[in-house]
Amino acid sequence: MITRRRSHLRAWALLGALLGATGTAWPAEAHQARAQAPALCTSSREPALAARMSQDIAAALKDRDGTVSVAVHDPGRGLRCRLGDTRLYDSASIAKVLILQAVLGRAEELGRAPTRLEAQRMKAMITRSDNTAATDLWQKLSRARLNRVLREAGAQDTVLGHDRYWGLTRTTARDQLALLAAVSRRTQALDLMGQVVSSQAWGVTAGAPRTVKVHLKNGWLPRATHEWRVHSIGIARGTGTTGTAAVDYRLALLSHDNPTMRYGVRTLEGVALAVHRGLAGGTAARGFTPGHRISETPDGSVPSGAPGPLPPAPPHPPQEWGTFPGTVPPSRTARDRRRAPRRPRSRPSE
Repeated sequence: MITRRRSHLRAWALLGALLGATGTAWPAEAHQARAQAPALCTSSREPALAARMSQDIAAALKDRDGTVSVAVHDPGRGLRCRLGDTRLYDSASIAKVLILQAVLGRAEELGRAPTRLEAQRMKAMITRSDNTAATDLWQKLSRARLNRVLREAGAQDTVLGHDRYWGLTRTTARDQLALLAAVSRRTQALDLMGQVVSSQAWGVTAGAPRTVKVHLKNGWLPRATHEWRVHSIGIARGTGTTGTAAVDYRLALLSHDNPTMRYGVRTLEGVALAVHRGLAGGTAARGFTPGHRISETPDGSVPSGAPGPLPPAPPHPPQEWGTFPGTVPPSRTARDRRRAPRRPRSRPSE
């Protein structure tokens, strides 16, 4: 597909800069951009680790088609990785993490634990990616509350899906990383994200050693445009290779323009392997998810035939009145009276 191939070349224009002079042959676009693109991973405390991870992530994306965004944060090491992390994607089922955070936050504000029904819905929504449960919770949340959750987390670009279409929420890897930071402070949220059924536990789990637990949520959805969206976000906690160093980092991997779900999962897992190798080390508990274990069935977060995002509202027409702040336009009747020719004042009869 031509568009996918072009996006592949555009991605290499950035990735070529990450490896510098390694003797590898790069496309012409990569050669031209080499001096301009910033490092993928940065760390004031461990710059050598950041440089190595930049190379490993770039190598994982070599020859992969599609559009991929990466956001990683390890607060303990002061390390961040960013690749296209402000690009917008349809959320698909990772929007359920936002719903989870909003429901738990509302219960906390009301000074109570989640109701039994809320707890049942949240568990089904996160561990099995149940869409009916997600829709029920979504419809009981106001848009004002959901937007406040995003704002308080520091998410800057996420736009909620219209009506009941929470799966069409538009988001970025950077915003998902911010939301994960907020979610990581809620024990109940972490518990649920640590119980995802094995058939859906692909993506950011790939490459994690046995000493590290990955709490995750995935999304997988094909649409008429951008083919398959395949996303995986997670929080990794545990101990490193020495058994004493604490491990605590977050990663958000988003993608679209994938020809199949399997292809997208393989791309994201290559990045996840590089991240876990750099930040946790040790022998991976599992490698790539076998192809036969990846279903090509969509996550159902957006019903087939659902309309896309609503177009932006048209600009307001120019106003004749109220140019200055605080002024109020007069009624049409009053305006018409001012414009009408004045009648001569009648005089009392003598």
